[in-house]
Formats: sequence, structure tokens, C-alpha cells
Amino acid sequence: MNVETDKKSGYVFKAPRGTEDVLPGNWALWKKLEEAGRQEFELCGYYEIRTPVFEDTRLFVRSIGEATDIVEKEMYTFSDSEDSSITLRPENTAPVMRAYLEYEMHKTKKFQKYYYIGPQFRKERPQAGRLRQFHQMGIEAVGANDPLLDVETIGVAVRIFDRIGLKGYNVKINSIGCNECRPVFRNIIKDILCERETALCELCQSRLHRNVFRILDCKNEKCKEVTHQLPPVNDYLCEECRIHANSVREALVGIGIPYIADAHLVRGLDYYTKTVFEITHSSLGARDAICAGGRYDNLIADMGGPSIGAVGFAIGMEATILAMQNLLNKKTQSVYPEINEPAPTVYIVSIDKEIKKHCFYLLNLLRKSGISADLDYEGRSPKAQMRVANKLGVKYVLVLGPDELERGNVKVKIMETGEEVIVRQDEILNWFLQKR
Repeated sequence: MNVETDKKSGYVFKAPRGTEDVLPGNWALWKKLEEAGRQEFELCGYYEIRTPVFEDTRLFVRSIGEATDIVEKEMYTFSDSEDSSITLRPENTAPVMRAYLEYEMHKTKKFQKYYYIGPQFRKERPQAGRLRQFHQMGIEAVGANDPLLDVETIGVAVRIFDRIGLKGYNVKINSIGCNECRPVFRNIIKDILCERETALCELCQSRLHRNVFRILDCKNEKCKEVTHQLPPVNDYLCEECRIHANSVREALVGIGIPYIADAHLVRGLDYYTKTVFEITHSSLGARDAICAGGRYDNLIADMGGPSIGAVGFAIGMEATILAMQNLLNKKTQSVYPEINEPAPTVYIVSIDKEIKKHCFYLLNLLRKSGISADLDYEGRSPKAQMRVANKLGVKYVLVLGPDELERGNVKVKIMETGEEVIVRQDEILNWFLQKR
């Protein structure tokens, strides 16, 4: 691009469609959510894992399913320098399982618990809370089939939302069976849907002969009218899946997590088995999921590994933050406290430019000892610097002028009371440490 031509055209550079900048003024909510997630994950024994943002395209085709919306329409796929196909990750479960197998973690310790926080990429139609570059935090518990592990993952998600003060969410659960019982259900609903084929949207008509379960996940209202008249999958569960589903529900009741049994809930990825769940928030409208997950007992074996169970979830961070903002906008501070931007504890006021280097020395002395501090870099007058300190809401202001410098002192103003004290410069650090 010719820069001079670009200047003449008046073009204004903007973030790509479907992406958003997280500006400093919005960071408080992001930080609150991330900290709540890390605290809960680590409390429950999950360890952080970070995978590349792009993978071999075949990983997602194999794991997610070739006939899914993600693989068919939403993946960002490119050729790299070696003429192989790579894809920006549209979700993080498959990459975590790839790492689990690549490093043979199952040979050292079969049962492992991971968490991740990071960006994912899908070529969707952008809308509120749904972006092309979006962020998820999630967990993967790998190496066990215990239904209580399903309940643990739901509990982890619920407690994260409780930590951030998010009220009004709903937990929805279902069981979609396993490879033993699902084929029977598949044949039954396929026969019914073939009779109603013309009532389905064009995409679902093509799904009917490739992957009929994708129709159950369609958001088209006409398709929903058809699928909600289908018999529920629970009527066709095998004995093992029925026992597993009942155990999950009983354990949720036992630990006090209310839930909605949604017989029509499915997930849009092929690898799910048995338990599936969503956590939704009504303030988000039609696309109201803020968390989704479930069990995927066949995924690792399908990727060439051992036959072991696994379960996990992903929280949509943009959607969750939008729900948080919706609560704040309704002024429900009694339910969800307002988040204030962080302010330094100390602000250092320099009386003139010649003394500023001494102020800078004090600034770094305080910071090295863990005391947050700041000073003016814009050449403001002492009065203007005091106004900045007041606006920031600092606890203390240090004033250093020629007289203080000559005597080896610094003036400390305690902002809450207006009291001023004189402290020796070589004692200022101890003075603040005693105030903690």
C-alpha cells in the first residue's frame, strides 16, 4: 500500500470486521473474569496449557466433524510455506487433546486436568458478543468416565459466574447417548425428518443425508418448530447412558446446582457423547449461551490415542462480559458492584523541572518495594499535578521542591485528612511500609 496515496484518500484504519480492541477503560471487566477463572481452575486442580493459535487443518476436520457448520463455513484456513493446510483454531478442545497425545501424557499420568484462556477464530456473521476473533476460557478433564466429573466441570463454571457476581444465568443439561444407542435414535429421527424435508431450511435439507444430528442444532425458527416435535433422545438411551445421566442429575441436586433438563439440547460438534450442557443468560437474546460443554469419550481414540473418557467446557468471554455489562447498565449495583479503575497509591509532585529526576528516583524506589506510584510526564504545573492526583483518587501525594531537596526531606500529604507531614527521604520507604 502506498502511504502517500492512503493519506490523500483520507482512509481511516479500523480493526478488521468481527474483531474488537479491548481498551484500557474496558479492561476491568476482562481482568475480573480472567482472575475469577484462574482462581477457580487452580482451586480445583486444573493446570494451564497453551497451544498454538493455528493447527493442521486435518485436526479440526477429524475432531469437529466434516459436516459441521464450523468446518464447512467458519474456519480460517490457509496454505503455509510447506504447502500444507493450516487453520486458525475455531475451538481449543482438539488442540489440547492433540498436545495430550503428542507428548504421550497418558503414559505418565492417564488422568490430567487442564485449563486454557485465549483467542479462537470463526468466520461468523459478527453480532453483539459473537465475533470472528473471540476469546474463551475452558477446562478439559481427561482420563475418566465418572459422571461426577461431569458435575465437577459444571460446578467450576457456575462458581466462576458466582465469583464475578453474574446473576440470572440458567444451567441446561441433556444426554445425547453414545455409539451404542445413538444409531437407533438417528434412524428414527431421520425417517421422521425425511417426511418433513420441505419444511426444513436449505442447509438442513443437505444435512439430512449427511449428518442428521446437525439439524437438531439449527437456529432457524422453522427448523426449530420441526425438531421440537421430535421424540427426545432420552427415550432411546441405553442402560449405561441412562444410569450416567441420572447420576449427573442427582449429583447436581446434591450440591445445590439447579438445572433445566432440556431434551432438545445438542452441541454443534461431532465429538460429544452422553452429557452435554449450556449455561445461558437471558439478557443476550436469542444467542444466549455464555458457556457450553459436555463429555467426549471417543475423541481421543478417534485421534489415534487410547480409549479414555474426557469432559470439559468453554466459557465465551465476550458473551459473558456483555452479560456483565447488561447488569451494570441496569444499575443493579446491589447485586453486581461497580468496578473502579485501578489508581496508584502515591502520586509524586515535582515543583520544578530540575527536581524531576529526584522524583523519578523516588518513584522507582517505591515501585521496587511493591508500592504503586506515578508522576507527571506532561510538564504540568504543580497545581495541575495536584489536580491530577485528586482526580486519580490517590491516598498520598509526595511533594518535592528545592527546600525539601536541600534538607533531604519530602513532604507527604495524606489525601483523606489533608494532613501534611515531613519525612526524611532516606526514611520514606520505611514510612510507607509501616502504613501497610
